[in-house]
Amino acid sequence: MPTGSRVGEVMPHLREALEGGGPAWLPIPTTDRREAQRLSDALSPGESIDDEVALVVTTSGTTGVPKGALLSAAALRASGTATHERLGGPGSWLLALPTHHIAGIQVLLRSIQAGTEPTVLDVSGGFLPEALAGAIAGMRGERRYTALVPTQLIKALDLPDAANALAALDAVLVGGAATPAPVYERAKAAGINVVRTYGMSETCGGCVYDGIPLDGTTVRIEHGRVLLGGAMLASGYRGQPDHPAFAEPGWFRTEDAGSIDNGRLTVTGRLDEAIMTGGLLVVPQVVEAVLITHPAVKECVVLGLPDDRLGQRVAVAIVPNGPAPTLDELRAHVMRELESIAAPRELAVLDDIPLRGPGKPDRAKLRDYLLTESTH
Repeated sequence: MPTGSRVGEVMPHLREALEGGGPAWLPIPTTDRREAQRLSDALSPGESIDDEVALVVTTSGTTGVPKGALLSAAALRASGTATHERLGGPGSWLLALPTHHIAGIQVLLRSIQAGTEPTVLDVSGGFLPEALAGAIAGMRGERRYTALVPTQLIKALDLPDAANALAALDAVLVGGAATPAPVYERAKAAGINVVRTYGMSETCGGCVYDGIPLDGTTVRIEHGRVLLGGAMLASGYRGQPDHPAFAEPGWFRTEDAGSIDNGRLTVTGRLDEAIMTGGLLVVPQVVEAVLITHPAVKECVVLGLPDDRLGQRVAVAIVPNGPAPTLDELRAHVMRELESIAAPRELAVLDDIPLRGPGKPDRAKLRDYLLTESTH
């Protein structure tokens, strides 16, 4: 899956996949040979596959054996149709995401369904918000959309021309990771119609917009865990027919904790990232939601580190907004809203948060960094 001007080379293949004809495709990056080889080795292109599968889209994990979600043409079409219905109708799309992840692929597939040509922002060398204004000015059609990850939105908000360009669009889908509340409020104040999306490769991308499931999507909570079902659901994982995430027919068991109130889903954090400290459970995303309201914190990631006394201790990596706050200041800020056990005991100040996949913080890399720094 190329980026930039070469994106057009794969559009005929994606059109064929969306129509349910031809072979199944495994999207891999052209800019990362090692990752492309890892995915090819794990997901066995060339071997037999169910006739209904159109795309095998990998999850964004970077460790262990890659998982490839088996997406049918019918599921992809259902996702695109539901998206356009929620947004107010088909339109033209700006591609500003890598094309081998589901969010980027969906921008291309939605363009095909809408009968429009995508406008492409080349992100092979990184996302440059100063390029947004020119790209958006060149978009045609009555309705115009794009999809971003939160870090891209943050960068765009720091550049008035980019923020104004995004405000001219009918909708800016933001997903891949949770959008911090202050960032969302900044974007709304700038006139940007931000739509916060929730979903994953296993659901053809976003299937819940601003907490409300798209048409054809079903959501339920089981012992605090979010389960997703509906027409956009993958049929399983490539080479893992008995994976427990798909054990219940018609449902996908996520690793997310959440609740439903009056039909609106709230995702509170990842079950597999919870921190057990001093015998109590701390959900990193809950602490992050408090920390991001500190005026000196621009971005933050909370994670657990091994601790001989507590089992795990809460640590935080931040990108400061101006002069960096002290650990004591951040602890006091957290303890105004949460129990003291949730307050971080270790702080790393960074220029950027390392990312993996479509805008998700790379917690493994951050953990290694914090552990290395704490030994010095």
